Amino acid sequence: MYIIVGLGNPEEDYAKTRHNMGFNVINKIAKQYEIEVTKKKFQGLYGMGNIEGEKVILLKPQTFMNLSGKSVQEILNFYKLEPTQLIVIYDDIDLEPGLIRLRKSGGAGTHNGMKSVIHELNVQNFKRVRVGIGMPEKKEDLIEYVIGAISDEDKEKLEKGIELAKEAVIEILKNGIDIAMNKFN
Repeated sequence: MYIIVGLGNPEEDYAKTRHNMGFNVINKIAKQYEIEVTKKKFQGLYGMGNIEGEKVILLKPQTFMNLSGKSVQEILNFYKLEPTQLIVIYDDIDLEPGLIRLRKSGGAGTHNGMKSVIHELNVQNFKRVRVGIGMPEKKEDLIEYVIGAISDEDKEKLEKGIELAKEAVIEILKNGIDIAMNKFN
């Protein structure tokens, strides 16, 4: 069994922002595999289903980004799962829009949602799918950039990244992280 977590912010205002790439990937996976992510528990919205023969739980924490780890910790504890059974999907400013990167483990970088997950789990050895959103021209515009409106040109690129991330998650479930990394990195 895997817990697949998409990081994002819960309010409608954030739905179409760069910071919600994780939620967008979860939505795309849920649609393809007809998994309803509507149950409320674990400080999040979740749904259960099967992807390529693997039992999964899709989770969208509703804690706001900076506290995402609390939701992740609750669901792992409840189902008595290890961090190795976790895949976290999130936006990454260090990757160009439309690109993705897979990792087996590592630090959080500048991402506050990942900082929260690592802090709450007290480990770094879990799979992650980073969805590129690019960097604003001026670093001081970062907050507005990640939670602000997206241009049509960027929307197209981001949609490619969301689709790639969805495919990467499916590949991890089918063939493991090493094969997925070779294919998508």
